[in-house]
Amino acid sequence: MSYSQKHPNPRVIVVGAGIGGLMMGLLLGKAGITYQIFERSSHVKALGALMSINANILPVFEQLGLLEEVENISLRNRWTSLYNAKLNQIGLVGMDDYKGCTGYDFLVFSRPELYDVLLRQIPKDRISFNKRILTMRKCIDGTRIYCSDNSIYEGDIVVGADGAYSSVRHNMHKMMENDGVPVLKDNKAMPMPYLCMVGTTSPMNPEKYPQLKDPLNHLHHVIGETVFSWTVITIPRNRFCWSVMVQIKNQAEAKEQRFRNSEWGPEANNALIEEVKDFPITFGGTLGDMISATPKERISKVMLEEKLFETWHYNNVVLIGDACHKVQ
Repeated sequence: MSYSQKHPNPRVIVVGAGIGGLMMGLLLGKAGITYQIFERSSHVKALGALMSINANILPVFEQLGLLEEVENISLRNRWTSLYNAKLNQIGLVGMDDYKGCTGYDFLVFSRPELYDVLLRQIPKDRISFNKRILTMRKCIDGTRIYCSDNSIYEGDIVVGADGAYSSVRHNMHKMMENDGVPVLKDNKAMPMPYLCMVGTTSPMNPEKYPQLKDPLNHLHHVIGETVFSWTVITIPRNRFCWSVMVQIKNQAEAKEQRFRNSEWGPEANNALIEEVKDFPITFGGTLGDMISATPKERISKVMLEEKLFETWHYNNVVLIGDACHKVQ
């Protein structure tokens, strides 16, 4: 694929087929700009659990004609309940007036379902899988990307939507250094305050869990007495999303976790599951009940680093999402 200046419109390479990469492709397509998305994995991974979106971004979905689809996979949130480790309520964050103030609901849903909504909007031939980016080089007509399968692609603009450990960002920094441009503080390691395990259950019995019958979302967050906190949330079709957060107290431990968990995935979760399975939950029973009702391939563990990168673009390369602002 060669992207040449002979074309009247810029041709865009998007690296990463996550939610940010798909949204970028969708917006480019609506604008009539040619694009191609390159994803390093061999297939779509339906990982992740709870997500929420609100008035900050819902107008974009409305303009794209996708607001109703997003609402169909969501429950509306009106409050968040906070509990201590003994399940005594210690706080309630109300959202009753949110729609009146903003014009939009506060929606919660399972991340894979939002991903599916976006993926359906992208023509299949616009995503290339098994394309791990090794290097990038400036050329006369734009920038070339070199993939691990020895393929080479050239575009006018390269968008890095490839996550916290972005290959595009790494190569952009190399281009800057070669040009004598300082990279400032961006090469320092990202602090990692938390590790998180998440999942989405299969449909559960609403007679056993009557909160599932409520058309509004129930979001219950338990603050533990040690380094753990855990959350269980109702979502459509009689399911729960759940998560466990583990505070990482020193960066030596964080370095070890990075080595053991380089990306989202169901592997190496058993040790943490054993630690948390007996934690009580407000819906009745234990966190282990939620985990047991979750297919193993829907359980994933991820490092929650936080960093705002100072340089988010250089020449015709731009970063979006976790590639430039990894925050929780």
